[in-house]
Parts: sequence; C-alpha cells; structure tokens
Amino acid sequence: MTTQQITLEAMELPLHERVSLAQALWQSIEIGLVDSEEQNAFREAMDRDQEMTSGVVQGRSHEEVMMHAR
Repeated sequence: MTTQQITLEAMELPLHERVSLAQALWQSIEIGLVDSEEQNAFREAMDRDQEMTSGVVQGRSHEEVMMHAR
C-alpha cells in the first residue's frame, strides 16, 4: 500500500480517530531523531501542543503576534 493510499483511507476516518492517528505518528517521529537538540526541540513542541490542546494556555492569532512584535 502506498503512502497516498494510506492517506486517502486515513482521511475517511472519523475525526477522533484521525487525531489519534496523527498523535501516534507525531510521537513516533521522536524515535527517529538522533541529535539530542532535535529531541529536546521535539519534546518542547509536544509539551506546548499539549498545553494548547488542554487549554492551559491560549494561542494568539498571527495578527496579534505581529502587532506585539512591532
């Protein structure tokens, strides 16, 4: 089965199953990271994603970020 076929079939899954699949794939990426800096950056991204998902922190829109950057 090709990646394209897998993707097409995965896109037909219910939302909660696609989210579970995406999380499993995302977490599997860390295993392939050799560099400790890459692993630390990956863990930080996962932690921040969990904070956003759980509602502990709220994100800002691109416009808000750009406004505060100026």
